[in-house]
Amino acid sequence: MAAASDKSKPYIPINNLINDGWSKDDEATATCFCGTVQLAFPTSKPGLIDTFVCNCTDCRKITASMFATNFTVDDKYLRHVRGRENLKSWANSTTIASGFTMTNYFCDTCGTLMYRVGAGFPGASILRVGTVDDLHLHETKLRPRVEQFIKDRVDWFTGVDGAVKADASFYTPAKEGWKSHI
Repeated sequence: MAAASDKSKPYIPINNLINDGWSKDDEATATCFCGTVQLAFPTSKPGLIDTFVCNCTDCRKITASMFATNFTVDDKYLRHVRGRENLKSWANSTTIASGFTMTNYFCDTCGTLMYRVGAGFPGASILRVGTVDDLHLHETKLRPRVEQFIKDRVDWFTGVDGAVKADASFYTPAKEGWKSHI
């Protein structure tokens, strides 16, 4: 394991109970807290669509935090390494700004929110950066490019330096072709 300050090499501390996360040049893992669910995702395009911080009230509530740090992956590149059968889902459209249904996938054992699937963004999954095992990816390939819903941002958080800012959703939901706008 590389020293925490060397961002060119993976840094994977003990951050789940199984502790078998990994990171390569083009793919890495995201694991729930108990280790039952593990995903493998791309760390670059075309599979990695975008990275963003969301300050919307829905993300604030579902994460029990003041914002969510997310990345969107094309479903063709997302792999369930283990635990897919242990995922439970819950969906709603009431609290979603677009009005489209958002389905949330949680580990049934520890409750970690692994990803969300929005009906307005077909073919993609929205993963949480906090589930990524290689902490250096948080600061490098998964650093947020966009910060959205800044109108709902708490005053004590000044935002993500260098990110594109949007008062509401940066992304426009569409039935087809929404990825081409990024």
